[in-house]
Amino acid sequence: MITTECCLTIAGSDSGGNAGVQADLRAFHAYGLHGCTVFAALTAQNPFGVTAIHGVPADFVAAQLDAVLGVYDIRALKTGMLADPSAIETIADRLARHPEIAKVVDPVMIATSGARLVPPETVEAIVSRLVPLATLVTPNLPEAECLAGASGSPRELARRIFDAHGCAVLVKGGHSADAQATDVLYDGRDFSEFSMPWVENPVSTHGTGCSLAAALAAELALGRGLADAVRGAKAYVHDAIERSHLVGVPGCGVLGFAPRTA
Repeated sequence: MITTECCLTIAGSDSGGNAGVQADLRAFHAYGLHGCTVFAALTAQNPFGVTAIHGVPADFVAAQLDAVLGVYDIRALKTGMLADPSAIETIADRLARHPEIAKVVDPVMIATSGARLVPPETVEAIVSRLVPLATLVTPNLPEAECLAGASGSPRELARRIFDAHGCAVLVKGGHSADAQATDVLYDGRDFSEFSMPWVENPVSTHGTGCSLAAALAAELALGRGLADAVRGAKAYVHDAIERSHLVGVPGCGVLGFAPRTA
């Protein structure tokens, strides 16, 4: 009998299929893993913007989690866009019962421009309840400053976040204007840096943050160590950007992908 490892995404949907749960399932599939889903929000969106958001009640989030956890062979999970503090409380309560599952927390709180994406009470719930459960948290620079409670270099922020919350940290470098995107990983003992050149004139980059966190979960589900997982996930996203293609009117593109090899 063949058994396939599973990954779980807890995030919002993207009706255009570029980001959110849809991007996560695409990443899991590329790694040969079965994907399970918990929808925390529904969105009406396309590459040009989000026109509507419909929150999923906390009790239905709980029902989805209860239907999946303990039944499927979930080796790792990722969280993405979460807007409702009560839903975050529910998610944290359920995930705390499963320390055996590797958890990648993408704290979707602040855009790289500095604009806050969720209200303060949601930020507080993510920081106090979800981040301490993470195996790896993946903030951009503004989110890292929020989690650290201070400004500083990526290394300084990563150390502060680890000391405050006890989880490994990957500070993403997508905010940088440098010739390469450099991410900084701190596992509580060692720092590692991972750089990839920017793809020139990509057709689409919509959903890269979601895709990175999902690929990280997939890498961890397959037993990779943190450094190898980051290296593999960054390669997956870089390849997806290079393979991005049009799926509609000019400017309507989607990330591409190819099956990942062991």
